[in-house]
Amino acid sequence: MNHLVGERLSIITSKAQTTRHRILGIVNGEDFQIVYSDTPGIIIPKYKLQEGMMQFVGTAIADADVLLLVIDMTDDKPIEENAYRRIRNAKVPVLLLLNKMDAVTGEQLAKVAEKWQTEFPEAVMIPLSALQNRNTDIVIKKIIELLPEHPPYFPKDELTDKPERFFVSEIIREKILFQFDKEIPYSVEVVTEEFKESETIIKIRSIIYVMRESQKGILLGEQGRAIKKLGTSSRIDMEKFFQKKVFLELFIKVDKDWRDSERQLKRYGYLG
Repeated sequence: MNHLVGERLSIITSKAQTTRHRILGIVNGEDFQIVYSDTPGIIIPKYKLQEGMMQFVGTAIADADVLLLVIDMTDDKPIEENAYRRIRNAKVPVLLLLNKMDAVTGEQLAKVAEKWQTEFPEAVMIPLSALQNRNTDIVIKKIIELLPEHPPYFPKDELTDKPERFFVSEIIREKILFQFDKEIPYSVEVVTEEFKESETIIKIRSIIYVMRESQKGILLGEQGRAIKKLGTSSRIDMEKFFQKKVFLELFIKVDKDWRDSERQLKRYGYLG
């Protein structure tokens, strides 16, 4: 979505399941408004957090005028059939976007294209490379062609539906994904409790929740080096994002089994 919107709104890493929420990105032209709905990747849920993530996917499918199904051509993991069945049954156009064409051979591309054309015979297929920004212009033209006529849903100057605190938390979570390996990133939730903006600086206080004391120790690092590195890299990106100096405080707390707690998932915005 970042390439299509022209702004960095969603986390980008090589790790799976990085997007957890549904994020709207709004693009305005002289005679059109496109509202992109970026969702978590379609997976088979293993715990309540992932069930909530798949609810975001279901809502997005139900709301869409055009469905963009992005296929990673280098990933052959099994699909979550219920979600794909909903896409097949949706009464709206489907664009099959075969991403990472830069990472496969022509023979591999043809093989993947044949497989997915069989799965979605009426879909329009577009190979692309988000990394190299190849064929994304074709995608935008096709979306505009397929969109129904309707008054704009959002004011022309809006870029997204999410508040500043959301993007603060996402930037911190992205840095955790880059800095730490294995289970740590998937056991973490970030909540921004304070966002105070003045003319010259933004003061931010965020809480990083982990599931175990051992994870808290890993995030802190020896003599606090890991959390200091995390805070520095997060602050630098925030200053680029907000175009203003940022003072960032990070704290770590243990919230055991939050991924399977309905009460906590509601608090963190994953369940209604």
